[in-house]
Amino acid sequence: MAVVDQPLTLEDFLKLPEEKPALEFEDGRVAQKVSPQGQHSLLQASVVAFFNAFARPRKLAVAFSELRSTYGGQSLVPDVSIYRWGRVPRLANGRVANTFVEPSDIAIEIVSPEQSVNRLIRRCIRFNEDGVSIALLVDPDDDSVLLFRSGTPPQALSGDDSIDLTDVLPGLQLTVRELFDSLKLD
Repeated sequence: MAVVDQPLTLEDFLKLPEEKPALEFEDGRVAQKVSPQGQHSLLQASVVAFFNAFARPRKLAVAFSELRSTYGGQSLVPDVSIYRWGRVPRLANGRVANTFVEPSDIAIEIVSPEQSVNRLIRRCIRFNEDGVSIALLVDPDDDSVLLFRSGTPPQALSGDDSIDLTDVLPGLQLTVRELFDSLKLD
């Protein structure tokens, strides 16, 4: 992970050119996201497709992959961000805006090789502190999910445990096993 050691303000950071993988501004530091590998990439694409297939036709929410959101003095790019339908920033013509300055309703981080799980746990806690209703930490290494909600301890989920997102996505049913089954190419 590349880190820029020179001090930058959030305003200065936002003037930097976009890079791949994305740069993020967190806790006053600039760091580059880890390039996704096979499982991470497929899981991320599957999660976005699953949530959009469920939520968009019902006008409940929209799932975004690698969406930059700038709020709370940070500019982060979660693996998946889900915004309730009415909270998606739009232009006057109805198209989705490019700039997102409010926290998502659900933020999902997928652990990649080379990533610190503790750092991602701290990030999920920070998401909740900054107004994200639900943060999920998805770990393909052990087929588990940590679910974070403000004011409650994280829930460790695995196997046939339900990933309860109904307060944001009513009617959605998804188990941890179903989530990780998207990695199988049968």
